Amino acid sequence: MSTITPIPSVPEFKKAFIERYSELTDWDEFKKYSLSFLRRSIRINTLTTTIKETKKSIEAKGWILQQIPWCKEGFWISHPDRKDVGNLLEHHLGKIYVQEAASMIPPLVLQPQPGDIVLDMCAAPGSKTTQMVAMMKNEGVMVANDYKGQRLQSLGINIQRSGVTNTIITLMHGKRFHEFEFDKILVDAPCSGTGTIRKSLKTITIWNAGMISKLARQQVELLVNAFNNLKDGGELVYSTCSVEPEENEGVIHTLLERFDTAEVIPVTLNGLKTVEPIMEFKKVKYNPAVKDCIRIWPQDNDTEGFFVTKIRKKPTNE
Repeated sequence: MSTITPIPSVPEFKKAFIERYSELTDWDEFKKYSLSFLRRSIRINTLTTTIKETKKSIEAKGWILQQIPWCKEGFWISHPDRKDVGNLLEHHLGKIYVQEAASMIPPLVLQPQPGDIVLDMCAAPGSKTTQMVAMMKNEGVMVANDYKGQRLQSLGINIQRSGVTNTIITLMHGKRFHEFEFDKILVDAPCSGTGTIRKSLKTITIWNAGMISKLARQQVELLVNAFNNLKDGGELVYSTCSVEPEENEGVIHTLLERFDTAEVIPVTLNGLKTVEPIMEFKKVKYNPAVKDCIRIWPQDNDTEGFFVTKIRKKPTNE
């Protein structure tokens, strides 16, 4: 069991925010978890070590590791006297990656395999890129893309530190990919971050409905272009750390309405608590297939809030 520790001195929520989220979920629970400290977690990097070896070496230093149910390489980590997870020798050697527990979900849903040609469209700083390459056993090709040059620095460092050798780093907007045929694509889209308030309190002050609508349009653009660059029979995962319907179910709805060849693949992960997706928002009834999306509130698993959907591109003759 996790212990909820409230964050002191937090800004006030806007009235419109409270009204919106009171309709979408249990407001008191959402507020309680959003205003509490986030548990630290790590993923053991199987490209450079084994789970057993690194778990043993970290525990020998007095750290307590608790298994994350949905990810065998993932652990919540704590220490009676220390908080400096990033200073662990295992981190500097690339044996672990400090990664939020919910952030591990999209690669697990996408399931890239050795030999696949994969695109991580919005890759920096590289947590999901390196996780997927570990799943691919450094085989096949990973294209790790981001659209801001300054973000590539952390991406490059993390890729090198993690022992990744099958990855090409590219710098361009995700909408600039044309006429590729990837086996798998991850679109972990830039978003409002309303699922990560507990990590970034400024989200409370900058939130506004107009910003959400603008982001949703950009997310649709990225997802549609990703779908166009997916080979027939290929699969993609769309994810955000937002809990806004417009950025999540609404974006998937738009894709499904636009492409007859897009189908949502139901996915379950053992030990992960999810809730029913939002099927209607602002008088828009979403495509029935949206029911198979994965929606996670912060209070469900004591993590960040997250949204994940797996989509397959049906061959035209199917």
